[in-house]
Amino acid sequence: MGAKILVIDDEEILRLTMKGFLSKEGHEVLTVKDYTSALEVISKGDLDLIFADIVLGDHTGIDILRAAKNRGLTCPIVMITGYPNIETASEALRLGAFDYLAKPIRRDTLLRTAALALNHKSALDQKALAETKQESYRRHLEAIFRSVTDAIVTVDRDMRVTEANEATRSVCGANPAEIVGKLFKDAFHLCNKSCQKALKQILETDEVIGYHHIECGHKHRPGQVVVLTGTKLQDQDDRFLGAVLVLKDTTRLAELERELKERRQFYKLVGKSKKMQDIYRLLEDLADVETTVLITGESGTGKELVAEALHYSGCRSSKPLVKVNCAALTENLLESELFGHVRGAFTGAVKNRTGRFQLAGSGTIFLDEIGDVSLNTQAKLLRVLEEKIFERVGDSSPIKVDIRVLASTNVDLVENFKKGEFREDLYYRLKVLEIALPPLRERRDDIPLLIDHFCQSFSRHFGKPIDGVSDEAVELFMQYPWPGNVRELKHAIEHAFILCRGRLITVDHLPSEIISALNLNKPARAGSLVSNHQDILKTLKETGWNKSEAARRLGISRQTIYRKIKQKRNNEP
Repeated sequence: MGAKILVIDDEEILRLTMKGFLSKEGHEVLTVKDYTSALEVISKGDLDLIFADIVLGDHTGIDILRAAKNRGLTCPIVMITGYPNIETASEALRLGAFDYLAKPIRRDTLLRTAALALNHKSALDQKALAETKQESYRRHLEAIFRSVTDAIVTVDRDMRVTEANEATRSVCGANPAEIVGKLFKDAFHLCNKSCQKALKQILETDEVIGYHHIECGHKHRPGQVVVLTGTKLQDQDDRFLGAVLVLKDTTRLAELERELKERRQFYKLVGKSKKMQDIYRLLEDLADVETTVLITGESGTGKELVAEALHYSGCRSSKPLVKVNCAALTENLLESELFGHVRGAFTGAVKNRTGRFQLAGSGTIFLDEIGDVSLNTQAKLLRVLEEKIFERVGDSSPIKVDIRVLASTNVDLVENFKKGEFREDLYYRLKVLEIALPPLRERRDDIPLLIDHFCQSFSRHFGKPIDGVSDEAVELFMQYPWPGNVRELKHAIEHAFILCRGRLITVDHLPSEIISALNLNKPARAGSLVSNHQDILKTLKETGWNKSEAARRLGISRQTIYRKIKQKRNNEP
């Protein structure tokens, strides 16, 4: 297919001669005699080649070059001159002329120059098309890059970040524009950089990393979990350029999985009952909430363990956790213990003392049995909670602290402030959020699990290979009211471990108060502590054959129910 060529010259014979030569080669040739006519054709912009005389009346071929350039024309322009010289040729080439021809025009020279110019035009067109496609492809990739909700980070062979999409901001907490160009280890400051190991593995071994679950250790998103995939980057010539990581935030999926899954333990708290599951979820919600928490419950329910769980699962976990038993100290000693004192503040104050609030630094202070604090000390505690400021005993210089306060009590503080024994304003300041621990008798389903937990713990502690507790002993545990709650159960198991010489703890090894409370003077036989088979069957029907609920109502273990059912089927007594 021929090209579209424009010939601009004021000599009609030359125009016709050039048109004849070029037309015989299959080209479409347009001819004009002056600058104005040329502009009309050039403005249409669909030319493949232009031949322009260097002299065009009041204008020159140089003007044609400038006009074509201003209109964005990319076709080659060949200048025609009757008096070629170095200056004219240099100026034409400088402005973008492809070549120039000297008059008289010879057929071979014209056709050879036209062929070279058109080949050049074809190469330019192909390059422009390739660049357009590449630009379109780049824009398409950028659109995908921006729209993907997964974080995408690429690095070069030196682990320097080369690209990062917008999702990197939400997943990793890093501004994409700020991390490009930085070493990977210096680009991310809010996480534990767990994915750095995967990057090194890709760069060193060329391995593809697929679906690794990683806990980010993100400072502002505790519990964040991502799925990491990664591979090496190569160009079209298979040259190794670096690596790419894709990080998918699956925290919500992990949370849903966590909520659906029955957990048996949280930190050192043990239990799988619904009440304990509710407490586990509450602890997770409160871990990083910078507010005071009041932990209530009977003695022995695990209030101190809850305080530890709140501290060590939160953002202050690397800071100190300072515990104060408020019931164990007199008023004066408690003030000195909490706030510290200066030398000479009172008799016996021979040197300065740093208080627990100051020792806690930017960590957590746990005020156990807060209900036993005097009204005078309560007023000072209220100031610390409200203003984060206190003074040492005997000193008027204020000390500012940044700590989280947790408090616990086994008494009814509402009744106490009604009696005037506890400040109402302090009560409400402490009880911004409350965790109420249930007594053990209200979560008997957890007793078998707690028994197993303590047995494993004491087996390691005492070095005794004890297998567990007999069914009869478990039945006693299920019936006993546990006034001392989990602490009493733990001590009962420890007592039994010390006495047990075999591999199974029996009723004989239990503390006497448990035996006495249930009016047992000798070890029980299987079945003597529970109702007959008819009672079990009746309870199972009432609970829709929910063996856990039936066991709870009867005060026995599920294992006992299974054993009783088996005995009934085998016609055993």
